[in-house]
Amino acid sequence: MSRLDFLKQRAPENYVAGLGRGATGFTTRSDLGPARAGPSNEQIQEELAKRAAALGAAPPTAYGVPDKKKEEENDNDDERFQDPDNETGLFASGLFDREDDEADRIYQDVDEKMDRRRKQRRLVLPFPTFPSPFPKDDCVYQYNLYRTDYRRIPISTYREAREQQEQEEYDRNNPKISAQFADLKRSLAGLSEDDWANLPDPGDLTGKNRRTKQNQKANQKFYAVPDSVLAGARDSSQFETSVQDDGADQKDGTVTNFADIGAARNKVLQVRMDQAAQADAGSGTATNIDPRGYLTSLANTELKASEIEIGDIKRVRTLLESVIKTNPKHAPGWIAIARVEELAGKIVAARKLIAQGCEQCPKSEDAWLENIRMNDNNNAKIIAANAIKNNDKSTRLWIEAMKLEEDPRKKKNVLRQAIDHIPQSVAIWKEAVNLEEDLANARLMLAKATETIPLSVELWLALARLETPENAQAVLNKARKANPTSYEIWIAAARLQEQMGTMNKINVMNRAVKALAKENAMLKREEWIAQAEKCEEEGAVLTCGSIIRETLGWSLDEDDDRKEIFKDDAKSSIARGRYETARAIYAYALRVFPTSRALWLAAADLERSHGSKDALWRLLEKAVEACPQSEVLWLQLAREKWHAGEKDDARRVLGNAFNQNPGNEEIWLAAVKLEADDRQVDKARELLKAAREEAPTERVWYKSAAYERQLGNVDIALDLVLQGLTSTPVNGRETKFPRSAKLWMMKGQIYTAKGMIPQAREAFSQGTRACPKSIPLWLLAARLEEHAGVIVRARSVLDRARLQNPKNAQLWLESIRIERRAAPNNPAQAKTLMAKAKQECPKSGLLWSEDIWYLQPRTQRKPLSLEAIKQVDNDPVLFNTVARIFWGERKLEKAASWFEKAIVLDSDLGDTWGWYLKFLGQHGTEEKRSEVIGRCVAVEPRHGEVWQRVRKDPGNAMLGTEEVLRRVVEELQ
Repeated sequence: MSRLDFLKQRAPENYVAGLGRGATGFTTRSDLGPARAGPSNEQIQEELAKRAAALGAAPPTAYGVPDKKKEEENDNDDERFQDPDNETGLFASGLFDREDDEADRIYQDVDEKMDRRRKQRRLVLPFPTFPSPFPKDDCVYQYNLYRTDYRRIPISTYREAREQQEQEEYDRNNPKISAQFADLKRSLAGLSEDDWANLPDPGDLTGKNRRTKQNQKANQKFYAVPDSVLAGARDSSQFETSVQDDGADQKDGTVTNFADIGAARNKVLQVRMDQAAQADAGSGTATNIDPRGYLTSLANTELKASEIEIGDIKRVRTLLESVIKTNPKHAPGWIAIARVEELAGKIVAARKLIAQGCEQCPKSEDAWLENIRMNDNNNAKIIAANAIKNNDKSTRLWIEAMKLEEDPRKKKNVLRQAIDHIPQSVAIWKEAVNLEEDLANARLMLAKATETIPLSVELWLALARLETPENAQAVLNKARKANPTSYEIWIAAARLQEQMGTMNKINVMNRAVKALAKENAMLKREEWIAQAEKCEEEGAVLTCGSIIRETLGWSLDEDDDRKEIFKDDAKSSIARGRYETARAIYAYALRVFPTSRALWLAAADLERSHGSKDALWRLLEKAVEACPQSEVLWLQLAREKWHAGEKDDARRVLGNAFNQNPGNEEIWLAAVKLEADDRQVDKARELLKAAREEAPTERVWYKSAAYERQLGNVDIALDLVLQGLTSTPVNGRETKFPRSAKLWMMKGQIYTAKGMIPQAREAFSQGTRACPKSIPLWLLAARLEEHAGVIVRARSVLDRARLQNPKNAQLWLESIRIERRAAPNNPAQAKTLMAKAKQECPKSGLLWSEDIWYLQPRTQRKPLSLEAIKQVDNDPVLFNTVARIFWGERKLEKAASWFEKAIVLDSDLGDTWGWYLKFLGQHGTEEKRSEVIGRCVAVEPRHGEVWQRVRKDPGNAMLGTEEVLRRVVEELQ
């Protein structure tokens, strides 16, 4: 329903009737006042722009909404260039709708398009043109040849056409390289593939001439011939004359024997000195010369020649002169300028300057000492006397004055005067005591010194050293009362007790700890350990142990990890070479932790490396008493006895170990090994039989079968293996080891050695099913198939093994080696497997080493080894391969260094020892080879591909570590 009363409603705010048509509001009623002003043009334009934005359209230019870009372009337009058709003034704010806006935009687009067409119109400028005859007509007129009339052209269009023509002319005269070869490039589209393949190689046209000139210059270079070559050519046809010792022997009559080149040089110097003496005499009859003066002149000459090397001495002199003039009381400035003059060779000027410095700074010790140094002895004494007059409390000046005297009595006189002036100077008392040759006088002087300076611990200790042991005790007691916080006096008292042999009667260090703790002067644990090491270095071993025994646990609580702290302290002392201190630390730690097996083993290692055999035996005997259930300590004691040749004692030790640890397989097997090494076959068999009854473990069965196999009793060994793999009642107990990988391997190896391939294949097949995680068992099965010539089956075995054991480098390595051995001249399949293996095991040094050494050419080994080292962190097998590469390149020092790195990284790898010894066999000394063998024997390596093959061969069972190492060297390729 429409509302008819809208005229009665209130007008909106700021409403003015007819405002859209350009009307302005007004009123004639005076009582209402002036009319309200309507909105401004800017407000109207802003509202229209907001409405257009809300509708999603462009601002309507017809309503006067300005275009900022247009305004910027037309800001500077003159009024005469304005379009007269443009509506301004009254019609600027007329009522327009959307159709009007669209029409305006269409007309604007048409105008812009026509402008672009006019700008692109091509003009023929060579025809004559002339400007317009009218002043305000900005155009030119051009004659039209075809129409025989003139056409009017705006100046801007004419200018653009002329610039375009000039640019085209410049491009024709200076063409670009791309433009020159544009036609040739287009013709390349018609070339065939054969034409492209037959293109010749481009020659080096740019550098040809340059290299030719460089080669010509290189051929024309002049190399200076050494003086030795010239001298040899000169003297080749002359008799040789040279300085020679009297009576020097010659090998023949033509060659001079230089037996003593130094003596010849002295003779040349003597000749020159004689010539200088004759020149100084003037008449040539002088026969002597002052050697001191000659040497002085030589020294002066050297100083003058070295002025250029020192630098600009004049500049330094000027600076220092400015310093002493600005501050004449600055002693370092006088000392510096005096030293500069001395360096320049002007000793007189230097003495004069330092004398002035002493006058200006009479209280400076350094200035007086510098003055004394620059003068000779007589003048220095006078200077020292003047210095002491000005500084009678200076210890350094008194000592320097004493050193200037040559007579001992005068020295003592100077020191007595010094003591009168400075009775509290410890340095002067020490110098005075050192001058005394009589011990009695020295004691008296030290007694007087300690009375004068009772707080000087050094003087008390010096007096105690000069006294007899009985009097020394009294002296140290007085010193301790005078210095209750001095730990040095307590240590000296302990060392005196050690010297007197009464260390066990009086525990001095115990009293010292209590007294120092009472005075709050107790040192830290680390400082006490340092004092103990100092005592050990000086030979006081008992005092060292006493210090450790009383102070090692200081400030440590039971909650602290004291065991690890003690072990770290001992390791630090061992690293510094203080073995007695480490021994004392272990002794204290074992008293605190008597049942710690780790501490007993660490102490045993110390005795084994840096102690005696008897001490090691005593320590291990105490260890087994403290830890009777530790089979490791029992076995170490038995092994040490056995290696020392005490076989009966070793058997006795193992017997006691049996009593303490019944049924322990380690002790049983150690006893068997002892008897087997002693070639006591029957005793060893009896022990193994008893072990199978008392301790029927998998290892006991395996060792029993292995021992029979070593003796050559293959059938007995096979029977033992079969018993171990099946259920066998022993003493009412069932022994089952069907999952023993070692027993399955031994079964297959025995069948293989007997030539029973099907049975061996069946044994390995059953073993891999029972023990699918045993890598050696899979490898033996694959090698059996390879040796039988069935490569396909070997591949199948390894494929199944990798399925059961993914990411295993040994299985991948065996597959690669099978392919490499199957096709030695075509390693493509091996390389393919190597790529897959590296993807699955990128950190394996075994795979990288195999790839570097066997699958890559020699030139690629070093770059690939560098990449492998970056990929694999600290792998001994890889380090060994790098060492072999350097060995092949004859870089022997680097090869030895990498072998050492590999050994340090893993000394249990026997193959590294073998390669190192093989390397030393070609490029080492006998001493070095013996050292490496000794280190290997001490380590007793157990791992390594070749090492295990040699070590576990039944024929090498009785070989020692050294013999096994030599066998490994023979088998390495």
